[in-house]
Amino acid sequence: MYISLETRRNPDVLFCTLSYCLCNMYHQPVLKNRRTLLERAEKFISDVYFTDCNLRGRLYGATFPVRSLSVFSTPNRIPFSEAEQQTFQPAKVGDGYGLTWWTCWFKVCLSIPDEWHGKEVHFLWESDGEGMVWRDGQPVQMLGENDQRGYQALYVANEMVNVCDVQNPNTFSAARKLAKKFFSEKNGDSQHTVHAMGHCHIDTAWLWPYEETVRKCARSWVTAVRLMEENPSFIFTCSQDGNLPSGESMVRQFLEGQRFFHQEFGKYCTEFWLPDTFGYSAQLPQIMQNCGITRFLTQKLSWNLVNTFPLLNTVRNNKDKGRANHSALLFGFGDGGGGPTQIMLDRLERVMDTDGLPRIQISNPDKLFTALEANTSLLCSWTGELFLELHNGTYTTQAQIKLGNRQCEALLHDIEVASSLALIRDKNFLYPLDRLHHLWRLLLLNQFHDVIPGSCIKLVVEDAIKYYDALVKVPSIGIASVEESVEPGCSVTVSTQADDSVILENGILRLIVNRNGCVISLRLIDSNREAILNGCSGNQFVIFDDIPLYWDAWDVMDYHLQTRKPVTEIIEPVRIVSSGGLRGSVTFSLRIGEASMLFQEIILDAQCPYVKFRTKVDWKEAHKFLKVEFPVQVHSANATYEIQFGHLQRPTHWNTSWDWARFEVWGHKWADVSEHGFGVALLNDCKYGYSVHRNTLTLSLLRAPKSPDATADIGWHEFTYAVMPHQGSFQEAGVIQCAYNMNFPLHCVPTQRSPSQAVSWSAFSVDCPAIILETIKQAEDQKDAVVLRLYESHGSTVSTMLRTTLAVKAAY
Repeated sequence: MYISLETRRNPDVLFCTLSYCLCNMYHQPVLKNRRTLLERAEKFISDVYFTDCNLRGRLYGATFPVRSLSVFSTPNRIPFSEAEQQTFQPAKVGDGYGLTWWTCWFKVCLSIPDEWHGKEVHFLWESDGEGMVWRDGQPVQMLGENDQRGYQALYVANEMVNVCDVQNPNTFSAARKLAKKFFSEKNGDSQHTVHAMGHCHIDTAWLWPYEETVRKCARSWVTAVRLMEENPSFIFTCSQDGNLPSGESMVRQFLEGQRFFHQEFGKYCTEFWLPDTFGYSAQLPQIMQNCGITRFLTQKLSWNLVNTFPLLNTVRNNKDKGRANHSALLFGFGDGGGGPTQIMLDRLERVMDTDGLPRIQISNPDKLFTALEANTSLLCSWTGELFLELHNGTYTTQAQIKLGNRQCEALLHDIEVASSLALIRDKNFLYPLDRLHHLWRLLLLNQFHDVIPGSCIKLVVEDAIKYYDALVKVPSIGIASVEESVEPGCSVTVSTQADDSVILENGILRLIVNRNGCVISLRLIDSNREAILNGCSGNQFVIFDDIPLYWDAWDVMDYHLQTRKPVTEIIEPVRIVSSGGLRGSVTFSLRIGEASMLFQEIILDAQCPYVKFRTKVDWKEAHKFLKVEFPVQVHSANATYEIQFGHLQRPTHWNTSWDWARFEVWGHKWADVSEHGFGVALLNDCKYGYSVHRNTLTLSLLRAPKSPDATADIGWHEFTYAVMPHQGSFQEAGVIQCAYNMNFPLHCVPTQRSPSQAVSWSAFSVDCPAIILETIKQAEDQKDAVVLRLYESHGSTVSTMLRTTLAVKAAY
């Protein structure tokens, strides 16, 4: 027998439920010593306390040593066939083996004594790592109070301890009789039913790299298969994972998942199984519906820090107990895998139909939802966002991963559009379908809920950046020709004032930048409307102390707002870089703390309705949070944020606990605060964390957590954000189109052809500004078909005409 063991410093936190043999005591009044009796029962079966004289200490009878134990250690993840060929060295219990992330293979030779014939035999193994048992070259398994009935159970448990003499196994049968009598008292027909689903949640990467996840899956799946073989009624489910992925990325997640299930199991999923996640997009129901998903399960909302959500937590706390008589129980070790164990299944068997407890049945998602759907007219519905009041630091942590995600989403979009247009123009063009499938899967892999949020170790960050680099190296496909010289309708003018401030103007906007780099005026010329609040400055960098209560890379707490400090130390004051024409720009640099520096170029382009802030930061902080603020002359009770294929409004006030729990929220390419006739939008190319309180727009830029990656975000960062004052609503002003232009710029390369030889050509167009043609790609199963994905972006009902210059045979 061989054991492959992974050594690691930080083992998974695994959760299980300790079930007691509960009972019927007839002496002391339970209300006087309830805690004492509970503790007594716990200690009697504890594997930590009093094992020299409790029942756990007598769990195993005679023992017999193994014949030999030897070990081979390697830094590589090698298969069994290779491991068994290595030279093993003698090993003994108590020694330490392997470095962090090494794999230790142990060869165990043992004999079973003749006198044990016919008895149940266990092999005991204890270590600090995860392991897989191999036998004959095959993987075997992973190593790894308030109701009357409750009082009665406590009496029985105490009496069981009384009748058990741990020195005399013959007394155990009396305890079993007490337990059997208690558990044999059945429920009535109206009792609540709990659907127990054996579940294994495996983080694709977290405190371990992607490569290790493959082995975690193997260890967990082989154990689940063995349990199903030994327990025919056992049903097993598993889960894999959104706030930050784009709408198209979410569609591709469902596409890839449904494709896999259909290919492997011959059916499509109807459930979106999401026990663990860091938030829920308000757009999920529509995306799910269009992907064939009609059911949704999650339990992470129970983690809400401020407002507890009405979840089906337990039978007693079930907020829908008058409407639904069914709820879910997911059992099994998770995060690092493992799943259910035989002990869990045995405990479930004992309490499946016991008076005083809900009726429990081994179930699956389909049975649960079918039972809940039996009378949907009685069920309540939730409108709007399911906001997770925790883990809001993940909108900003590990900025390089978020930059890579946004850039690669745009890159794959552009490649698919260019390839589709090339295929349309030339039927001989070889559309890179397989290559695009591979690249999309790399991107989708990095969108797991501990990778793109940045709540992972350094090894995972390195893996994610490696995959992004593989995407960026894809050759460019599309070209466009333009004249070398372009004359704007209205040039940019730049001038310096006596106080060293600089004025930039392009006929649409007029802004004044002071020597610190702050925008002290931003005026919309046509309406002569000032965007910056009187007496305040926009583009004000601020830094906060960032020490959360619980999880460093995950959370930012509301009290961090009380530590606000403006960044004011100038390294180099504002100076002009581009003096006008097509572009006007100024640069400056600031010192942040003792070691960090910020360099920024403020850019105003000809005929551009927004000001860009191209930023570089050498970040060397610890437990700090960098943001940029724009106090604006706009008064609105709500701000609007872009989400997947749409937008969402959130309050700008803190009237209720539901409001102030949203002190840090997520959005995609833009956020906007508007009143009637005027508003200001904040755009970005790679950031996701926002806050809008009263009339201050804030974009979160960088964090500096120290766990689980002690080097998180340390180093150079580059990003661009923009401010766009506008007349009318954000829909009327074209904020959505401007955000797309900023994130999907035109790609131009030199060409030998003269401009007069260039022929403009547009394959598709729509006649309504509310409609976004998001995606053009080859159909998955039809090489001569093209998929167009459009969505209505204004939140309105419209009619539109999709026009094409192509010869269309059919559309559906």
